[in-house]
Amino acid sequence: MIVLGIETSCDETGVALYCTERGLLAQALHSQVAMHERYGGVVPELASRDHVRRLLPLTRQVLDEAGLGIGRVDAIAYTEGPGLAGALLVGAAVGVSIAAALDKPAIGIHHLEGHLLSPLLSAEPPGFPFVALLVSGGHTQLMRVDGVGRYGLLGDTLDDAAGEAFDKSAKLLGLGYPGGPAVAALAEQGRAGVYELPRPMLHSGDLDFSFSGLKTAVLTAVRRGVADEQAKADLAFAVQAAIVDVLVAKSIAALEQTGLDTLVIAGGVSANRRLRARLASAQSARGFRAFFPEPALCTDNGAMIAFAGALRLAAGPLPPTPTGFGVRPRWALDELPPLAA
Repeated sequence: MIVLGIETSCDETGVALYCTERGLLAQALHSQVAMHERYGGVVPELASRDHVRRLLPLTRQVLDEAGLGIGRVDAIAYTEGPGLAGALLVGAAVGVSIAAALDKPAIGIHHLEGHLLSPLLSAEPPGFPFVALLVSGGHTQLMRVDGVGRYGLLGDTLDDAAGEAFDKSAKLLGLGYPGGPAVAALAEQGRAGVYELPRPMLHSGDLDFSFSGLKTAVLTAVRRGVADEQAKADLAFAVQAAIVDVLVAKSIAALEQTGLDTLVIAGGVSANRRLRARLASAQSARGFRAFFPEPALCTDNGAMIAFAGALRLAAGPLPPTPTGFGVRPRWALDELPPLAA
């Protein structure tokens, strides 16, 4: 089965072709970072319009790269939510329209399920069950994953997610957008111990997250004065260290609570080098294995949507060719429909 995957949940237009027998055939991605950078964040109307402009050319590109005609596609998977409503509608409209024209099934995919399953595309994929740390722009969650569609929430974001803490700290430091890579790059020149920032909920006794207090502490430090570029780098180092310390500690606690020995880290922040290094160091000492997506699959992409669609379609009867569609800008992962028995 060949599945065309379409991702348009926010500021990246992703298209990919996944074959259940041959793996990932082709993928293409257009990032809107340069367009939104001047505004310091994503402008939803501009994001939607850019998806309209990019989606069909990217679809043609992946079909050409794979050497396939559109008629060879067996199903279409598109991001149904969560995300920006207008951006989601673009991908849903195109995906369902292609499916209707070809008389093929279409399936709406949960954006976070795509991220959660993306490490399974690696050469050495993890096996079920595992603990998953989903850490992206608007989400920081710990999940127990017993199989495709079998997810149990262990801990969630109470306010600001890790990605939001990176973005807001970057803005306070006068850095570019997106904030995570900007803070991480500057932190490479920073020194440990110059700034002491809080580790919110580090000792809360549960697996929930809260990073709003960290943002406030960064604001306080900036208002007191950041003398020069070295001081700015030192503060960036402290921001990254605080976020990573919390993510690592909560992930290890989740493994201990569940008794599992496999940890999957997915979402945009999973590309952070300090987070990867800390977990790589901890896994040998703690006796667990950590799995990350390939670097190209950390951010939003069509490959994870095509792959998640293929797994869901393989688990049950194919849905009928759609006659309409909807999107879910707000959609909890544990609200996903169960797979057929």
